Amino acid sequence: MKKGFKSVGPVNWVLLLAAIILLWSSANMKWGEGRWNRIVKTDGTGYFSYLPAIFVYHDLTFSFHDTVAGHPEHSEFKYEYRTHYKGKPVNKYYAGTALMMMPFYLIGHLLNYLTGNPMDGFSVWVLIFIHIGAIFYTLLGMWWLSRILVNYQIKPMINAVVVFAVMFGTNLFYYVSEEPAMSHVYSFAMVSLFVLAVNQYFLGAGMKWFFVAMFSFGMIVLIRPVNGLVLFSLPFLAGDWYTLKRGISVLFQKPVTLLAGILLAGFIVGIQGLIYLVQTGEFFVYSYRDEGFNFANPHMVDFLFSYRKGFFVYTPLCLVALFGWWKVWKTSKFAAFGFAGFFILVVYLLSSWWQWYYGGSFSSRVMIEYLPFFMILLALFLQQFPRPKWIIGLVFLLIIFCQIQTYQYRYGYLHWQDMNKELYWERFMRLKMVII
Repeated sequence: MKKGFKSVGPVNWVLLLAAIILLWSSANMKWGEGRWNRIVKTDGTGYFSYLPAIFVYHDLTFSFHDTVAGHPEHSEFKYEYRTHYKGKPVNKYYAGTALMMMPFYLIGHLLNYLTGNPMDGFSVWVLIFIHIGAIFYTLLGMWWLSRILVNYQIKPMINAVVVFAVMFGTNLFYYVSEEPAMSHVYSFAMVSLFVLAVNQYFLGAGMKWFFVAMFSFGMIVLIRPVNGLVLFSLPFLAGDWYTLKRGISVLFQKPVTLLAGILLAGFIVGIQGLIYLVQTGEFFVYSYRDEGFNFANPHMVDFLFSYRKGFFVYTPLCLVALFGWWKVWKTSKFAAFGFAGFFILVVYLLSSWWQWYYGGSFSSRVMIEYLPFFMILLALFLQQFPRPKWIIGLVFLLIIFCQIQTYQYRYGYLHWQDMNKELYWERFMRLKMVII
């Protein structure tokens, strides 16, 4: 890796193109009359609802939910995100996503006021700006990813190809364009920032990057606590044992700095505890009740390769990316083992969830937050070829493949939950058909 940033040239054009495509497609599919009220739905309702609860209804018991869901324009808000802890209502979902949405929510709320729209916290401009916010964070995550690849000395053109691929060749595109209120886009951005900050810290770019890493780690946990797993990526990101040991030693030599960083992350994560304290009188609450992990029965193979939701079946670009592990192995066996251990741990834990396929979703949506790690490997894989045109061609074929499957999922050709081998091959690459 190489310290510092430099111009990444073509990446700027990729980001501009991605912004245009995302804004154009979102405006056409989601922002028109009768469509904007479907921007926030399913799990996204729970993440989003903290905002009207605080800024409009001043009610963290979410008692307004039934009234709002009964309104004809807000039918998508019928999804029940409330659970009960010792008889008191709590939001099942964590508040980190809402915290990141907040600036865009407030802009939308102001525009509703200025344009005479209802001020119920769920009206048109609020929802449109929630979508704009998701696009913003996605582009920011892509920009941070491009800076990560600079640290790995990736050539500008390959950098641009990889940044384009993460947007249009993975399930990230579906979630920013179709389900922007889900947490995964926000996690992708924060994990990208975490990886960049850790890289910079280990490269000796200054203690400020330690604080950036702790800030982003706090946000990652506040969005989805399980993603605190990124902490186990440190051996891979350090690159070798000496760099990891030196980086940790420096922190213990500066205990005030270390404590300040821990307190920063703890303060951010503690926001959820304060919300629970207001709701229930207790700081620690497990809001998922009977849902949890079954560590004795993980579905690792299904999680990666099943027709139902297999990550590598519906996002094969990431399977190709794993070939970059060999480049890591040749450079640093420590880093290679670090990535392998981290990858196995993530798949084991996520596939141990009681519903390992995570309900209605395109591909394994819980892997979106870990895309920066796959993109590092993909970039290293592409760069090892003196003339990588043919392998870049394969990447673009997989981007087209992903876009076709995204289209199929959006229009029901791929079932939202119950895909199997027969259905998959019956509908493979088909764009026009009747779904009964």
